[in-house]
Amino acid sequence: MKTSRRDFIKTAGMAGGMLATGGLSACSGSGDSSSSKNVPAIWDISENKGKQVFNMSGYAAPKIDVIKIGYIGIGGRGMAAVKRMALLEGVEIVALSDLKIEKIDEAKAYLKKLGMPEPKGYADGSQELWKEMCDKEELDLIYIATPRDLHPSMCVYGMESGAHVATEIPAARTLDECWSLVETSEKTKKHCSMIENCVYDFWELLILNMARQGFFGEIVHVDAGYVSNQINTNLNKELEWRTREFINRDGNIYPTHGLGPACQILDINRGDRMDFMVSVSSADFTMGKEIEKRAATDDYYKQFIGQWKLGNMNTSTIKTVNGKTIKLQYNVSNPRPGTRIHWVIGTEGTAKKQPTPSRISYGGKGWVSDEELKELEEKFTPPIVKIAGDMAKKVGGHGGMDFLMQWRLVDCLRNGLPLDMDCYDAAAWSSIVPLSEWCVANNSVPVRIPDFTRGAYKTNEPLDIAMAKGGGSTKIKTTIKFNDDYF
Repeated sequence: MKTSRRDFIKTAGMAGGMLATGGLSACSGSGDSSSSKNVPAIWDISENKGKQVFNMSGYAAPKIDVIKIGYIGIGGRGMAAVKRMALLEGVEIVALSDLKIEKIDEAKAYLKKLGMPEPKGYADGSQELWKEMCDKEELDLIYIATPRDLHPSMCVYGMESGAHVATEIPAARTLDECWSLVETSEKTKKHCSMIENCVYDFWELLILNMARQGFFGEIVHVDAGYVSNQINTNLNKELEWRTREFINRDGNIYPTHGLGPACQILDINRGDRMDFMVSVSSADFTMGKEIEKRAATDDYYKQFIGQWKLGNMNTSTIKTVNGKTIKLQYNVSNPRPGTRIHWVIGTEGTAKKQPTPSRISYGGKGWVSDEELKELEEKFTPPIVKIAGDMAKKVGGHGGMDFLMQWRLVDCLRNGLPLDMDCYDAAAWSSIVPLSEWCVANNSVPVRIPDFTRGAYKTNEPLDIAMAKGGGSTKIKTTIKFNDDYF
């Protein structure tokens, strides 16, 4: 039974022919939830990982005056990250790894234009050359911007090589991979941070600061999601890894843009934790037809006919140990405007991000006027935005949140501060991927969300991104001259 469960969890898609009765144990009311013989079982598909080795929550690694960075993956996201990071003081980009030498040459040319030392390049078409970079270079931070299936192995190898790691999202696709990130981070005392840019959206930070100061009373629920019309992107020939990432999977396979800010405002892993979830997917009504349409004129798409399984809309409901709830939605295959939703509901007030305009309500009234909203924004704009918001807007990247994210990462490492997103966040937020897939494949029965902190969440202190405590010393290099097309 134990071997069957482990093998099942390791399956990337978490779907297939195994139903709720096959090799899994039902746990009714286990963990921190109240139990009752009258409630349905909550299925636990994660194995007990024992005791915590070292608590990485709130851990402040030794200060690093000049951070030596190596990049793995210099594609679209990776190249943009290199360009933004190059603008910061206290950063030295020493190595670049990619399958394509032309990508490394492009990054080198950009850095040369800025007058920066040329980094060493690792590119020969080998899938494993990044390991040579990790082994040979003395790196403080490894920045991972590769296809998603590579993230966990690169994170583990990077930490074991002696570097902190920061990875694009999600950090893992299976529960075993989630646990490997946690266990390696605790063992090495190296940060494993999933760089979730939406946590640094100016509105999300404003509402987080207001919540921290009790403006909304007790936060009881958050609506979150990721809705984006990506029909063409996910069928792009040049991005075939994306097509194969989606083709045989059904669940929420990209949860963290909406979930990250929701977890931050609910103190997940720092006083509360996600306990269990239920996930439901609609059928697919668009992508299969689109593949057939394209296959009629392009043989490339014939290989995907009849294979698309991801439903148009996935809706997951999450309950926390402390009784809070999150509604998390995911839709990338309908022609609808993009939204992360982000409705925050408290006992004394509510805030909504989208549909725009973003609004705030409190005291039993309707949405506040534009004038009052401006006053609230002036009063509650958090210190991190006051410190680095102007430079973030100047540099850009999803309205500035991409730059703010990288500035904050560098500033924390240089000042010896805990990171805003640690290994427990990376694991918990990413675990929604395999758990939602399992839940959808098993008639949407409730499934337990592992406690990756192994009990430490009860005493972990809330981490307040909005305050940027003790930091703020990292500046944009004064030698950089901006123009509208500097990217």
